[in-house]
Amino acid sequence: MSRKIEVDFGLCESNAVCMGIIPEVFQVDDDDYLHVLTDDVTPENEQQIREAVRQCPRQAIAIVEK
Repeated sequence: MSRKIEVDFGLCESNAVCMGIIPEVFQVDDDDYLHVLTDDVTPENEQQIREAVRQCPRQAIAIVEK
């Protein structure tokens, strides 16, 4: 099993808080749509992803086991 990023796009308002924390993973485009560039949670990016999960204003981001 591996850990992946999951976004509830029904909750996401594309505030770009996550992109400000880790732009290598999260990107908001010119149409205000959030894109997850890589959904893999690795030892190298885990702390920043956890911070993005914590700071998401709508609690739309989660780390899940897949």
